[in-house]
Amino acid sequence: MAVRTTWSIVHSCGHEISHDLSNRPADRRAGFVRWLEGRDCTDCWRAARGQDGVGKAEWLTAKRAEEQQAAAEWAEKFDMPPLEGAERALAWGERSRHQLVTAAYSALVTEGSWDEADWAVLEDRIRTVTRAGWWIDQRDAEGSDLPELLDAASSDDIGTENPFR
Repeated sequence: MAVRTTWSIVHSCGHEISHDLSNRPADRRAGFVRWLEGRDCTDCWRAARGQDGVGKAEWLTAKRAEEQQAAAEWAEKFDMPPLEGAERALAWGERSRHQLVTAAYSALVTEGSWDEADWAVLEDRIRTVTRAGWWIDQRDAEGSDLPELLDAASSDDIGTENPFR
């Protein structure tokens, strides 16, 4: 008996859609179905992001521009130094730094036990990391891990650009 290729999936938005999964290996279809069930259907996903009639590339470009603007405003507000590195890495590094530092503030101060004085000490250490590549490398880190990551970074010379990265 062959593993079925067409699945009727009820998405989290409530819409039921028939999906042809014949392009996926048979042993990965059921897991993908569970993943799809936890997501909105394509139409609802696009509508929620104001993406009606807009392609994925255009949506991603607009999203990155919004993130870049937020990162630039944040860096100016909190007197963060400009990052160093390859031109193509600077914007990504700025977005990565913004996302990690704001996640750290949320985890350590807003939801955690740190006070503003504790955060001010960490914020001064954050300003010493100016290599865009370091922030990009940490982009998937948990916010609560930032103090430990900065400890590890302080043993390296991370303020200067490594031309081999």
